Amino acid sequence: QVQLVESGGGLVQPGGSLRLSCAASGSGFSIYSMGWYRQAPGKERELVADITSGGTTLYADSVKGRFTISRDSAKRTVYLQMNSLKYEDTAVYYCNVEIMYSRGYWGQGIQVTVSS
Repeated sequence: QVQLVESGGGLVQPGGSLRLSCAASGSGFSIYSMGWYRQAPGKERELVADITSGGTTLYADSVKGRFTISRDSAKRTVYLQMNSLKYEDTAVYYCNVEIMYSRGYWGQGIQVTVSS
């Protein structure tokens, strides 16, 4: 069983920064990729950024140049550094982990609110 614990969300002013973290726990599995998705009210969940075990990254066009995803494989933790935050970044952010030869898992979600 894989468990994910997210942290780091909150309220920030436009132009500010936040760093999200997601730690995976459990045993008997290897992680293929870790990523972040987000869902704003009335909208579908969308990919924000993803990073594979080999270090390949993928970003949504809307966050390129502002967000940076990274991972600490030893700690099974993925980070999302969010800079130059905009109102439209307001959403619930979900951590996603894809397990090799198995299924994906989701975190419980963490609120990010950009407001003045």
